[in-house]
Amino acid sequence: MLVDRFIPKPYTQKVDVAQVRHRAPSNIALVKYWGKKEGQLPMNPSISFTLTHSYTETVIEIAPRTDFTTSFQIDFYFDETPKDNFLPKIETFFTRIRNYLPFLRDYYFIVRTHNSFPHSSGIASSASGMAALAMCLMKIERLFVPEMSELYFYEKASFLARLGSGSACRSITGSVVIWGEHPAVADSSDFYGVPIGDVHEVFDTYQDAILLIDKGQKPVSSSMGHRLMQGHPYAEARFVQARQHIAQLKDILREGDLLAFTSLVESEALSLHAMMMTSDPYYLLMRPNTLAAIEQIWYYRMSTQVPVCFTLDAGANIHLLYPHSYHKEVENFIEQTLRKYCQDGEVIHDQVGS
Repeated sequence: MLVDRFIPKPYTQKVDVAQVRHRAPSNIALVKYWGKKEGQLPMNPSISFTLTHSYTETVIEIAPRTDFTTSFQIDFYFDETPKDNFLPKIETFFTRIRNYLPFLRDYYFIVRTHNSFPHSSGIASSASGMAALAMCLMKIERLFVPEMSELYFYEKASFLARLGSGSACRSITGSVVIWGEHPAVADSSDFYGVPIGDVHEVFDTYQDAILLIDKGQKPVSSSMGHRLMQGHPYAEARFVQARQHIAQLKDILREGDLLAFTSLVESEALSLHAMMMTSDPYYLLMRPNTLAAIEQIWYYRMSTQVPVCFTLDAGANIHLLYPHSYHKEVENFIEQTLRKYCQDGEVIHDQVGS
């Protein structure tokens, strides 16, 4: 099987203690993945922009294990504070990947992590968090296997990150990444993210202003939303639409067609929320201020011809996407019109990165 190549041969190098660090960015999906199969595999491919300023930084220290009463020996700190309630998720992740990283059984792990963005901000912290963790673990494995190739290193890191959080596999490299096999993209895979080349320069510095409409806990988690795609009456039509959009977006990104980009990206965002509103049970994650801000964005674009558009993840907050050349105009639009729709007036400014 394809995944068997990520099971290492017996290590020849010895490691006693080590410390590694990695900073992994979040990402924002342009074509959304919604619904997954067993093994954290997507029901449809997706494409995302890698962000720059919204990241998780993780440090891992390892030393020989002293306690063998549990499956793994881990201490976890978030913002320098012990967070035992995070440990079950880390342990589940370690359980899923232990055959691919056999050293996990032999060491005591101290994991310290920090996000550059506030909690519940509508930024995919599971993506950046699991990507940073996977990259740290791969940096440790490279100490055991120093001859490891760069391609193998990043593919395996993305493969491991996916087993922690599906979208995390798109936060290993950048700046435009596809996850999910699709005939339009050579070497694309359901098992890890693959960078897309041949992208027009306008997208190299594309801006993402995140409007924090609602910073509260979502009433329905993304994990539950993915499960509700099983047996969804419109699931197959949605998967067909997503695959069509992948092929179209690849051409749009190459050509720099901003009008077509706007139409496709907004359609994807609304399709995602339409799946939520037509599932069983149905639910709604957009808030009144989400809709009010969207209408203002549409009116502003129509009246000014500024190529600004929105996308949404599984929540109420809006990602406002636009070319860097319109930075001043859009920032003024945010200040004069959109900030009032944000909780506590909060906006996070980010851009495409790697």
